Amino acid sequence: MSSKSILVLHGPNLNMLGLREPEHYGSATLESINQSLTSKARAANIALETFQSNSEGDLVTKIQSLATHKVDFVIINPAAFTHTSVAMRDALSAVKVPFIEVHLSNVFAREAFRHHSYFTDIAVGIISGLGAQGYALALDYAIQHIDRSN
Repeated sequence: MSSKSILVLHGPNLNMLGLREPEHYGSATLESINQSLTSKARAANIALETFQSNSEGDLVTKIQSLATHKVDFVIINPAAFTHTSVAMRDALSAVKVPFIEVHLSNVFAREAFRHHSYFTDIAVGIISGLGAQGYALALDYAIQHIDRSN
């Protein structure tokens, strides 16, 4: 049996967590979020890879790589690309890997332009507004999903 794996994708500006608008995004850094997720996945015997980019093209390329380097699940925070990236949406549709969309802030309680997502209708689910805990909850679900699928 092949090993179980999850890819966590972080979009633009998430490398600035801990510094950037803590009233919206909290004080946790991206590094601390990734370390917590890696530990939790390791305890569940699941390989976890994290990837962050401020470049839409890099994120599309990473998603497209899943066509040949399969993972069991994706957790994605598209950040600002949530509202603009048809390219990332199309890549996720093409590779057919189940995914959860995560947002640190409650996008529905913010500016109107943040209310639309190009991903939500093709995602397994969305977690919004729970800060860094949203990633942990997404990982819990992904682990259960993988266990049910195997």
